[in-house]
Amino acid sequence: MNFLSHFYFDRHSDDPHLVLGTVLPDLVKNARKDWNMHPEKKAELFTSDIENSILHGWKRHLAVDRHFHNSTFFFEHTSAIRARIAPHLKDSIVRPSFLAHISLELMLDSSLLTENHIVAEDLYKHLRQSDRLGMSKFLELNNIDDTDHFFKFFDKFIQSNYLNSYRQSHNLVYALNRICMRIWKDPLTENQMYDLSKTLSEYHEALQGNYIEIFDEISVAINP
Repeated sequence: MNFLSHFYFDRHSDDPHLVLGTVLPDLVKNARKDWNMHPEKKAELFTSDIENSILHGWKRHLAVDRHFHNSTFFFEHTSAIRARIAPHLKDSIVRPSFLAHISLELMLDSSLLTENHIVAEDLYKHLRQSDRLGMSKFLELNNIDDTDHFFKFFDKFIQSNYLNSYRQSHNLVYALNRICMRIWKDPLTENQMYDLSKTLSEYHEALQGNYIEIFDEISVAINP
């Protein structure tokens, strides 16, 4: 799941560090794709309340992804999206399965926003309230030494207010292309983006009103 979908499960929390932890795995990977953190494997290193709140959120992120990626909902929709977009990617280096996976996650984020299940600014507010020294210590305990680089990305992420752009379906393909550009050079042509935008917008519209079940299912699983 993507940033806003992860936030959904803890949108009522008053702990900014727990909320930070729920999106930190994706923040770290977006800041530098070669950074690999596994704090859940060394929980004994984290001694402060802030560190443990971040760790708790991190573990919730992993639990949400585990349930989502093994759900019938995920398999059915990624298969359906893949079948629809594969013809548009015939001459592309982008894998249809990869794009279907990311497309579904962005559609869910968009739907949560447009149907007012979450407010993106609430997530940004939690991130702004997070203690920088506590975050730095958490990162350093996970062998992330270049915290300056992380915080430059982190500040830009907040300032750009980028997540609110997911409200418009036509912005999803732009976001998809940006994600693909981290992996491949010139991944999608203008024609491919146009065709994908039309196809994915149609699928997204059909998904409206038929997606909240997966959030209910995961909520039960992670909040026994």
